[in-house]
Order: sequence, then structure tokens, then C-alpha cells
Amino acid sequence: MTKKKNREHSVTRNKKAYFEYAIEETFEAGIVLTGAEIKSIRAKKVSISEGYCFFDDKQVFKIRGMRIAEFKNAGYVQQNPDRDKCLLLTKNELKKITNKLKDQGITVIPIEVFISPKGFAKLEIGLGKGKKIYDKRESLKDKDIRREINNFT
Repeated sequence: MTKKKNREHSVTRNKKAYFEYAIEETFEAGIVLTGAEIKSIRAKKVSISEGYCFFDDKQVFKIRGMRIAEFKNAGYVQQNPDRDKCLLLTKNELKKITNKLKDQGITVIPIEVFISPKGFAKLEIGLGKGKKIYDKRESLKDKDIRREINNFT
């Protein structure tokens, strides 16, 4: 499980993740980046709202749809903002994810990009099951009730 206390600061969050999916378990994964990409992430020019994670043919865990804007001062290095990025997880975490993905309806969703205290860009991913329309309505009602309770106190 992800520990909230080992984060230096959050770069971006996928706000729809908890609304669209019922997140069962979360993991913290490293991201394989180039030098210009990490500079763009630190400048908060990253979007994960359309992203999803998958295993490719070589059994490497990747994220697709994560957009990192081009860094202006990167020099001659070619940048592809939409390339698939490899995710770094332990062997046990990968086994857990593959076993969970065998269940129907389970997907791996990016939840948050953050910078660790050591300066590395990390991605919090979650195993989620898609919510039905009535589940979404229920979560909106709960959110409204909590807001009203907080207003009165």
C-alpha cells in the first residue's frame, strides 16, 4: 500500500479516478523518463487523466496516455510527449497486479504523479473496478452530505 508520508509534493492528480472507479488497492511505481521529461514534470506540465496501464508483449508494465509536455530548453533532443513510459515495480507487486487483472472488470488506473523526497518522479496507480451509474450517484450524495455537515460545524 502507498504511504502518504513519503511524498515531497504532488504534481498532478487524476480527479475522475475515484469517481469513475472503486479503487481496491494502490501501488507506488517509478517511471522511466528522459531528462527533458523530468524537467517538464517538475514544472507541472503533465496530464494523466486519459492514461491507463497495461502489460506489453515482453511482459513490461507500461502507461499509455500520460502526456508530458515538451520542455522548451531541451536542445537537440527529440521529444515525443505521448510515448509509452515503462513503470518500475517489484516482482511481488507485478504478480499481485497480474493476478488481479485476471478478474473481469479490473483495470489499472493512474491516480497521482508526485516527486519523492529523493527527487524521483513516482506514479501512484490503483486497481479499480468501474462503477455503475447508481454507484456514482451514491458517491455524489455522500459528498453532498459531508459538505453540509462541514458547513454546520
